[in-house]
Amino acid sequence: MSKEKKIVPITPAATDKEQSKTTSKSITEKEQKSNLQATNNLKNLEQEVLHTITMEELYDTVYPPKSAIVDKLIYNGTYLFVGAPKIGKSFLMAQLGYHVSMGLPLWNYQVNQGTVLYLALEDDYSRIQKRLSRMFGMESTSNFHFATQSKALNEGLEEQLTHFVTEHPDTRLIMIDTLQKVREINGDRYNYSNDYDIVMKLKQFSEKHNVCMLIVHHTRKLQSEDCFDMISGTNGLLGASDGAFILQKTKRIDNKGILDIVGRDQQDQKLYLEFDREKCLWKFIKMETELCKEPLDPIVKMVGEIVIKQQSDWTGTASELAALLPKEISPNALTRRLNVNVERLLEDFGIHYEASRNRTGRQIKLTLTKK
Repeated sequence: MSKEKKIVPITPAATDKEQSKTTSKSITEKEQKSNLQATNNLKNLEQEVLHTITMEELYDTVYPPKSAIVDKLIYNGTYLFVGAPKIGKSFLMAQLGYHVSMGLPLWNYQVNQGTVLYLALEDDYSRIQKRLSRMFGMESTSNFHFATQSKALNEGLEEQLTHFVTEHPDTRLIMIDTLQKVREINGDRYNYSNDYDIVMKLKQFSEKHNVCMLIVHHTRKLQSEDCFDMISGTNGLLGASDGAFILQKTKRIDNKGILDIVGRDQQDQKLYLEFDREKCLWKFIKMETELCKEPLDPIVKMVGEIVIKQQSDWTGTASELAALLPKEISPNALTRRLNVNVERLLEDFGIHYEASRNRTGRQIKLTLTKK
């Protein structure tokens, strides 16, 4: 027997300008909430207070979706970018930075535009100028910033980076080329603890400011079946990071390269690339295996399809939303399933999801980012 459907008024859609302001405010508020939580956790640790959260609280909390810099390739967080010296890492860094600052797709991946800072600490401005003009011609952007000198981590780098992101609040990507240039200097700098600590400090910065930190580093000479074992230093570097990219060539004089990718927020990938020596650009050839996608929760799919069909934002209680679904589900279960799948709503349907509670019950807001 089919259950009786409840008609719920649809909140009128705002104008494009109002919608943009509302969405931006919503995203900012979520990021501020995430930043506050990370700051409070650090304060608790400093005060020797163990911060805990229950499974119930986990399911009832809406966490901001992990923001992609390049969809399915690199996200907010701290990543290592590793390769042998003079293999073409700096060219690929410049290529990535240009595409993010311009909002141009990189190979087969969609890019989310934002300000980029490239600490090219082994270069000078003359070399960077020649390199960029050869790669991209005379088309430039004011969103791509460069520095050839910076302080080390224990000498004020964090303060320098904080000042930059404060001056440029839309910063999405910071590239440090190379790790060795910003290492803290001490006698036993290459042990596991110090390797872990240096990446963790950069990771804490990236989490606090919701940016991606890409750290360029070198491989060691000793070969290994697992390419990630070739990262110079101890396992502390990879252990503390959110992921790593390893760029390799079969032969140094060869134009063909392999980019292996591993990370917490994306699937392991192997990309086959080819270096165009005339333009100094890395071109995409193929991917070893197609990315598999986790099946979408059918309830979440129903919710997404309702909003897409209406082409309008939806606001109401969890009970009202549950009444619109062809499959019966309790308001509490519906809210929790949406909480867990906030990233899939955004990725698959372009819907920003917010949930709150007031006297009338759980309030849900579903906002279309594209109409």
